[in-house]
Amino acid sequence: MRPDVDHRRNERPATGRVFAGLALALVAFLLVACQNTQATQSPPFDPAASDALPTLDAEMIGLGERIYQENCAACHGQRGEGQPNWKVANPDGTYPAPPHTAEGHTWHHGDGLLFQIVKEGGDSLNIPNFKSGMPAFGDKLTDAEIIAVLSYLKSLWPEEQRRIQAQASEQDPFPTLR
Repeated sequence: MRPDVDHRRNERPATGRVFAGLALALVAFLLVACQNTQATQSPPFDPAASDALPTLDAEMIGLGERIYQENCAACHGQRGEGQPNWKVANPDGTYPAPPHTAEGHTWHHGDGLLFQIVKEGGDSLNIPNFKSGMPAFGDKLTDAEIIAVLSYLKSLWPEEQRRIQAQASEQDPFPTLR
């Protein structure tokens, strides 16, 4: 035996096996957890499942466009084009008004959330570290007028965005009008 070599049993392999066992258990747990949550999540958008595009009422669109021009166009643009650099915060922490066209994100949200933002303002979302410049219009517009404005915005979107937004609205519809 060489005196400069430690002939005691090396403890590292046992420690490595313990960590490998824990890692394997964690992976198995995550796989089971992910499989269980898939059943409770909303299904992904399926264009074939919702072929019927909701119709938009021409009279409602006309009323919505008039109200939009009077109340919204100053910030969001005459045709919903939004302000330049809408994804970059202003010095005061607010963001420029986003577009309401297909290039924006309005169509990603259900009717209920859009209604809330217009009626109660952007700060009603209570998003941490987000400062909204969107004012509340609940004291200026009736619920029916807010819905008319949102109907007008929907008329600005291509069919694909309208379908996606309609599907989101199935889970988050307009509130019942008073």
